[in-house]
Amino acid sequence: MRSFRAVARTSRSIIIHVEWQLKFINTLMLKLLSSLECCRKKSKIFSGATEVKHSNLSSLLPVTSFEMIVGGHGDVNPNSSWLNGKGFWLSYGLGVLLLHLILLCLPFISTAVSWTLTNCIHNLFMLIFLHIVKGAPFEPLDQGKTRSLTHWEQIDYGKRFTVTRKFLTVVPVILFVLTSFYTKYDTTHFIVNIIALVAVLLPKLPHFHRVWLFDSNDHSY
Repeated sequence: MRSFRAVARTSRSIIIHVEWQLKFINTLMLKLLSSLECCRKKSKIFSGATEVKHSNLSSLLPVTSFEMIVGGHGDVNPNSSWLNGKGFWLSYGLGVLLLHLILLCLPFISTAVSWTLTNCIHNLFMLIFLHIVKGAPFEPLDQGKTRSLTHWEQIDYGKRFTVTRKFLTVVPVILFVLTSFYTKYDTTHFIVNIIALVAVLLPKLPHFHRVWLFDSNDHSY
């Protein structure tokens, strides 16, 4: 009988202790929720004030501010800087490698012909997109100054010997050296490849800036 009473007293004290802990936890939760609600109200008030301030400032900014520039990244002509992207060089190399592998998979083409075709196709695309096509696919805010410029002339806003320009100059040379090696310096392949190399290197020289053999890029603004 005494042991039963002792067990009952112990269980009752445990229940009281648990109830007290639950009440304490409930009180803490209520305080936490109330503090979170106050923080949420303060953040709403602050965000509303920030929006009003931003709207007042935006009404004072001119139309040609950086928010209105094409792409939203602050470039007047995005066509001059997208080649400087982190993944462009890697994508460029992988594209040339993929083209060469596709040509190698063709059973009726020898290794020498596949290298020559890789070099010629690469240089043809480079000649067209960098040195023949003018203007920009975007709508630059430069009052039409880039309308008569090729992509090569727009890179880095015409600054010479930049990292991107050096990369685009070295790639055709490396491809020509590899092609000459794998074609075993055959005369026919060498002549074709050297013509393709000269066709993409000459327009990159500073002397040919805004000058084209069949057209004149020399416009005064």
